[in-house]
Amino acid sequence: MPFHPELARKLAPLRGVTREDLATDPEAQRLFAEYVRDPAEWSMPAGVTAEDVTIEGPHGLIPVRTYRTTGTPARALLWAHGGGFVLGDLDKPEARVVSAELAARSGAFVVSVGYRPARDGVRHPVPIDDVDAAWRWLTGEAAPGVPAGLGGASAGAALVVATALRARDRAAGGGGRAADLLLLAYPFAHYPNPALDDDLAAEMRELPPFTRFHPADVERMVRAYVGRISDVPPDALPGAARLDGLPATHILLSEYDDLRASGELLERQLREAGVPVSTYLARGMPHGHLNRTPALDEVDASLGYFAAALAAG
Repeated sequence: MPFHPELARKLAPLRGVTREDLATDPEAQRLFAEYVRDPAEWSMPAGVTAEDVTIEGPHGLIPVRTYRTTGTPARALLWAHGGGFVLGDLDKPEARVVSAELAARSGAFVVSVGYRPARDGVRHPVPIDDVDAAWRWLTGEAAPGVPAGLGGASAGAALVVATALRARDRAAGGGGRAADLLLLAYPFAHYPNPALDDDLAAEMRELPPFTRFHPADVERMVRAYVGRISDVPPDALPGAARLDGLPATHILLSEYDDLRASGELLERQLREAGVPVSTYLARGMPHGHLNRTPALDEVDASLGYFAAALAAG
């Protein structure tokens, strides 16, 4: 399918614009702001309430935001936003909109975790430690005894897979709770990032550079997160880790995404390890499409895919 028509319309004036233009040219900046601006405002779904909570972690206090509907939830989810390990917070649409929508659509108790970003001296494994601490809080204090899963987007997907691996190993040793499912949106799971197939690579070359993850971009993210690009720990980009014993995993892919190859490789790896896997390809969508309004059909369908998996438990 071609690039989504609503996004293609707003992207057309930006063709030929470079990253340098976006840093210096006010008109390019205006056009980019229009491209990222949603065509419809989002508001909290009816019946969903949010609450900010602070929990203890091994590196200090961690902010989390809970989303719940009325009644006793039958299941719970810990959600981690993306941002290349260095950006994002609880107010990012990929955090607040996704969490609220999943709570509304599935009836689950959803907790969005504000893990420490990899900047100002923070490095791996600190972001994983924060997500893991939130997982222990969710399953031990906030929603004990309730079936619970882990979900995340992009870099956040890497963090929740790493957390699921820790939880798997603790549970095997008789301690803690293993995750009951994984929801992974356009996961960033490998370094080096796998190559796209030839047809998709040709289509991606037609897109402006600022919509892409070039090898240098991926290298910068890994350096920021791990501090190096050699001897990368297996749990940092967990496509390199031992994946057997993970729970049923549901992978959302964006069609026009350099990281799509990582999600597709992760799917094959999980299947080879005996993990049940499903996938949904969001047609016409770029990386990070869950940051856009659910008024877009493929964003709505993507949220519906995750909500159905979460509701089924």
